[in-house]
Amino acid sequence: MLLQDFPDAKCSLHYNTAHELLVATILSAQCTDKRVNQITASLFEKYPTPKAFAYCDVMELAKDVHSCGYHNQKAKSIQGSSLMIVEEFGGEVPDHMDTLVKLPGVGRKTANCVLGEIYNVPSMVIDTHMIRIMNLLNFTNSRDAKIIEFDLMAIFMDKDWVKLTHLIIEHGRAVCIARRPKCGTCTIINLCPS
Repeated sequence: MLLQDFPDAKCSLHYNTAHELLVATILSAQCTDKRVNQITASLFEKYPTPKAFAYCDVMELAKDVHSCGYHNQKAKSIQGSSLMIVEEFGGEVPDHMDTLVKLPGVGRKTANCVLGEIYNVPSMVIDTHMIRIMNLLNFTNSRDAKIIEFDLMAIFMDKDWVKLTHLIIEHGRAVCIARRPKCGTCTIINLCPS
């Protein structure tokens, strides 16, 4: 049903490389993808490589990302992860969860995004839409992203994880909106006990 509703569901962050997706995902914490895309349009021109981010002036980077919130911490995370990528991984974004989460500012959400989008590794990005909707549908009763991720992995086939993430996020943005859900137009209302 959701496939029919959102046949083109995909990651809404704009990127051309693994590193750009990593940076965009770090910026997306507590920020809309729309705002992140506005920021990264010029950011990726100014800092075109991991090396450019790694050796930039972190205060200037913080100014460049100011409008996405938590700009000082995000700038430090972007610079720190970029430096580690340059110095420890030859400029290549790692392709394993255990390695990705060692990068400054990278948690499971960012790692899963990179793994699924760039490396085609079955993964689920657990964001606010996934947390809210999967709880509404009783696929989980947790608010902890890692627990939800593992709950869902036990229910759904791994080949569907990435697409499921995109479908649920699109559904959350367009139909099952947090404070004003459009239940009358919901095609999965029969699954929803609320």
